[in-house]
Amino acid sequence: MENSSNLKNTAIIAYLTIIGSVIAIFMNQEENKSEFASFHIRQALGLFISFFLLGYFVGYADSWTATSAFYIFYFILWIYGFTGALQGQKRLLPSVGTFFQSTFKSL
Repeated sequence: MENSSNLKNTAIIAYLTIIGSVIAIFMNQEENKSEFASFHIRQALGLFISFFLLGYFVGYADSWTATSAFYIFYFILWIYGFTGALQGQKRLLPSVGTFFQSTFKSL
């Protein structure tokens, strides 16, 4: 039987920076593989990668309103995913969660 506290910790670690996502991938290896932890690893990794890719282009907008809206949008998505991991729920991130789940399905 899987230890639910361990799985929850792996899911929470995935949301703590991109390095946390990489650590969570290694924590969720073959013998300890969990669908709950994998779900949150895919969500967090997709969130961080898209943040860096889109943030690069938003930085060139030279507008504090566009940049602020971008940061607020990603912070809200991060809070949504992180609280889902804390509560032990598998909630897709709004508008991008399905894409992340299909893109990173091998994790």
